[in-house]
Amino acid sequence: MNRDAVREYIEQSDAVLESSPQMDEANTKAAVLRDFLDLLDWQIPENTQLEYSVEAFGQTYKVDYALILDGTPVAFLEAKGADTALTADHDEQLSSYMMNKNVNYGVLTNGKQYRFFQRRVDASNVDVQKVGNVSLEDLPNRLAVLKAYEKDAIESGESGKILGRINELREARRTLEADKDDLAVELSNVLADEVSDSISSLAETQAKEMIDRLVADIESEIDADGKKSKREIAGSLGETPEKVEASDVDGEYVIEIQGDESTLVVLDGDNQSDVMANAVDYLIQNHDLISRVEPLPYVPGNKNALINNQPVHPDGERDMRTYRELTNGYYLFTSFNKRDKKRHIQRLADKCDLAVESRGEW
Repeated sequence: MNRDAVREYIEQSDAVLESSPQMDEANTKAAVLRDFLDLLDWQIPENTQLEYSVEAFGQTYKVDYALILDGTPVAFLEAKGADTALTADHDEQLSSYMMNKNVNYGVLTNGKQYRFFQRRVDASNVDVQKVGNVSLEDLPNRLAVLKAYEKDAIESGESGKILGRINELREARRTLEADKDDLAVELSNVLADEVSDSISSLAETQAKEMIDRLVADIESEIDADGKKSKREIAGSLGETPEKVEASDVDGEYVIEIQGDESTLVVLDGDNQSDVMANAVDYLIQNHDLISRVEPLPYVPGNKNALINNQPVHPDGERDMRTYRELTNGYYLFTSFNKRDKKRHIQRLADKCDLAVESRGEW
């Protein structure tokens, strides 16, 4: 599998879904999801069994597709119609199937959204974890996760290595974010002991910046969960993100932009940098943010540009290592921890005389 093959699948699926956005489950499976199985090199009937029986919740159910090697199911794909939004109940349903049959890999999809699961065994603890939640359009950016569900990868054991690294990176990110201040002090103390006490305060500041860059680099590699909601997709296409109800919000990170005591827009997703970028894009498109921070580059601190019309910092010699391209050719520097991302969103909203409420894991 390569990115071009994934893009071809997206183009074909987009055309089908656009012509029939309310397809039921049977038609979604026939028109979209068989091609998805082909993309992962699973073939019916050679190594894929339809309507595989499993016990769950005290009853017998049928998994839509059991992916089989040497006569044993190694992965389940549970399908829903394009007319059905995926829910936590669907997640629990597939997880129960996987636990019942000791199946290590699972995919839940309605053709528009793809959720990837892994059954993990740790000492006496066995559970099923979601390892990816990806929109159709964002699949090319999640090749690592996709490759973990290919037939050859599961057969060779490479799947476990791929997902193991992603899980390790996520845990490393959580630790770096939670213990940033303590780690920076420890690093500065080491340098002070080895070099000179006089550099201690400088070393602590540099250590914090290094940790922020490391977190950003980790996010770039694992792309958090990779999901782009319809509000994020609208932003990337230069469209105005739509106002949504709280019940529609299911991302890990949520930003609600408010004006005159009413909610103007809610942006959510599972990647901090993407949500930050979409919030800033909204302010640019709808509240004339650029005129309020000009001249560019906009530098809220001492040396790094937050917003610029090219992906470089003010001296013109340092590239933005981690950034998001915004509407109309602007660039947003995103190499911050989640606390600072939230702070910068609030700072920019303030310039537009708006308020921000953050929810979720910020």
